[in-house]
Amino acid sequence: MKRSTRWLHISYRVGAVADGIVAIVMLGQAILAHESPLTRYVPEVPYRYAMGLAGSLMLGWTVLLLWADRKPHERRGVLMITNLVIVGLIGSGIYALYSGFATSSSMAPVLAIQVVLIALFTYSYTIAGRDVAGD
Repeated sequence: MKRSTRWLHISYRVGAVADGIVAIVMLGQAILAHESPLTRYVPEVPYRYAMGLAGSLMLGWTVLLLWADRKPHERRGVLMITNLVIVGLIGSGIYALYSGFATSSSMAPVLAIQVVLIALFTYSYTIAGRDVAGD
């Protein structure tokens, strides 16, 4: 297996696991009114509705990454689109910090994971692009 193919598989699968975990948390908040693990907020109806929407999208993104994993080089652009989504999530996290909704101690690990995912996806996309250009 090419090195770039291996990295693409790693990226898709790590992303799918991360998204799957987040989807479960979000849908748990939406459906079961679970307390937020980041903010300790007990969701009310508007928040539960928003988490239902977000959790459904996150679940769909999990499936998208698994779909891309089936044809890793052909669908490598999914990684850059995913990075765009992560940048939006980072912006939302920063907003939560500055608005006082979340604390830096709860958000720091999340933001760190998001930055690592962006680095992983960018690296995999880049080395796969070199292989395509070299073929």
